[in-house]
Amino acid sequence: MSTGALRRIERAVPDCTRCPRLVQYLREMRKRHPDYWCRPVPGFGDRRAWLVIVGLAPGLHGANRSGRPFYMDASGEWLYAALEARALWDGRRLSGAYILNAAKCVPPGNRPLAAELEACRFWLEQELAALSSAHVLLTLGAIAHTSVLKAWDVRPLARHPFGHGACYRIEDRPALLASYHPSRQNTQTGVLTRAMWRRIFERAFRLGAAARPSRLRR
Repeated sequence: MSTGALRRIERAVPDCTRCPRLVQYLREMRKRHPDYWCRPVPGFGDRRAWLVIVGLAPGLHGANRSGRPFYMDASGEWLYAALEARALWDGRRLSGAYILNAAKCVPPGNRPLAAELEACRFWLEQELAALSSAHVLLTLGAIAHTSVLKAWDVRPLARHPFGHGACYRIEDRPALLASYHPSRQNTQTGVLTRAMWRRIFERAFRLGAAARPSRLRR
């Protein structure tokens, strides 16, 4: 698939109405927060990215507010800071990286239902297929990790368990690297530390070395 296909997916995602519970929840959110995005959130970034980052779902006051994955919330501060430190983010644009979520709509209590994740797999499968330049896929959290494996139709799932720093080489797929999600709960309790987070991106850069411009091979 091409960058044109990915552009079409980005345009189509905000109009998705596959999950009635989430449609209703977003309707309520638009009333409470009329200045928020409050629609399904498409992916964002460089459509020819070598690094693809997959999270769980839009945050209520982050992506659901901005319309951009991980933008304007505490998790996003960690993620975009790490990308900026590696010259993949300049404050406006991503270069070499693309960010998306397994679930496109903010869910009540930040917990999408299994059926909603399955419905959203329709989008995830298309996105991952369209991101044909990807050499490394970084999953943030166990649900995102499992969602990617299912989108790739990898079975059995138990052969590729989630674990912070786990890395899998699956035939004809980008390298799959897993990390704890930079949620406030994880970062404030020490489940995910700055040093752990920095090492994940060091690992991602090593895995994607051949795909990066020479000025970024560090």
